[in-house]
Amino acid sequence: MNSLDEVFRLLSKERRRYALYYLYQQDRPVTIEELTDAVNEWEAASAEGSEPDERFEDVMLTLNHTHLPEIESAASVEFDRENEGVRITDAAREVEILLSIAQRLEKPSLDIDTIDVSELLN
Repeated sequence: MNSLDEVFRLLSKERRRYALYYLYQQDRPVTIEELTDAVNEWEAASAEGSEPDERFEDVMLTLNHTHLPEIESAASVEFDRENEGVRITDAAREVEILLSIAQRLEKPSLDIDTIDVSELLN
């Protein structure tokens, strides 16, 4: 990651942020389906009148073709297309700090672990 502009671009799309939130809390590679389920549920929870089943294909397609490639190019993410495994390996410190802050501001009621910003600042 070369600049703060790149970090903000990475975090500029809600769906991509949700994917990053989920990937950061996992200590193992996850399948595209698992990631899609998590992102789909969070989006449905924040959108009135939208059923998760109706959106699953759209979420999966945009994760596969837009958001995961962008995450992969901007952060240290392993995206094994053959086995459909995704995991964060070592993201830039700026990404971790801003992602943690964004997660706390955006979805404080979600039952997900957050990154401890105070640990990152030391």
